[in-house]
Amino acid sequence: MRPEPLLEVKHLKKYYELKKGWFSPKQQVKAVDDVSFTVYRGETYGLVGESGCGKSTTGRAILRLQEANAGEIWFAGENVARLPYERMRRLRRRMQMVFQDPYASLNPKKTILQILTEPLRVHGLYSPDERVKKASEILKIVGLSDYHLHSYPHEFSGGQRQRIGIAKAVILQPDLIVADEPVSALDVSIQSQVINLLLQLQREFHLTYIFISHDLGVVRHITDRVGVMYLGKLVEQAQTEKLFQEPKHPYTQALLSAVPITHPDDTRERIILSGDVPSPLDPPQGCTFHPRCPACMEVCRTEKPPVVDLGEHIVACHLYV
Repeated sequence: MRPEPLLEVKHLKKYYELKKGWFSPKQQVKAVDDVSFTVYRGETYGLVGESGCGKSTTGRAILRLQEANAGEIWFAGENVARLPYERMRRLRRRMQMVFQDPYASLNPKKTILQILTEPLRVHGLYSPDERVKKASEILKIVGLSDYHLHSYPHEFSGGQRQRIGIAKAVILQPDLIVADEPVSALDVSIQSQVINLLLQLQREFHLTYIFISHDLGVVRHITDRVGVMYLGKLVEQAQTEKLFQEPKHPYTQALLSAVPITHPDDTRERIILSGDVPSPLDPPQGCTFHPRCPACMEVCRTEKPPVVDLGEHIVACHLYV
């Protein structure tokens, strides 16, 4: 039996307005365009796609680090998109983020002790002595030591800084963590350590993750379900193994065909897409993928594809209508 939904995103839209001059018409960049998905308590939901597809903007809009233009974001029974500031501030204790760049996300002027205790102080949790104790405990859990508490971010390696960023997110014991490319800036040898740390913390603190990445190998290892984004739209969703074994959408098929083969006896036909990703300033009519799609039909050029539930896959494609 599937657990209860923790997060439900419904028809989320995030557009940016561009104006080149006083007399130029306004243009819209549709970074996230009508995205819907559900994340269940205790699972890891992956968002994948090429750079610029809108996956990071989706994560930031869910936490209201960027305000969405339209849509609903239901978290623990409340529509986050409509909450007043004070209520949203209190709810942030239950929704945290791990950023891609572990150095830029840590204040260089503060010690690690100040960085870790600040969230507790902002939310009025514990006494000053208890905050120090909590910071020491969480630092040990992520693999660092007490003597690091009085150091500054620049004194650490990239992997250590990311551990501190994770500790800062976990110290409030949230329900949901949005991890935005948390290992892409790290060496390969360090990536596996951080991934294993995230899995350990998920078991220990009963966390739910939205894991945003372009590294499909990492996504396959850590996630339970995956959503594939292309040009601001969610084109396919499925259980991770089902998606990797039987991708339905032509874009997903091309994306997975580019994953390096690790076993010398394995074979896979590489799908080469023609052309470049269209500009989000002027997306194609109909299906946004049709200019590059090897299975393009006439209807794809004029009509937006419906979202079709195939049981184990949810796919937006005219091939399955």
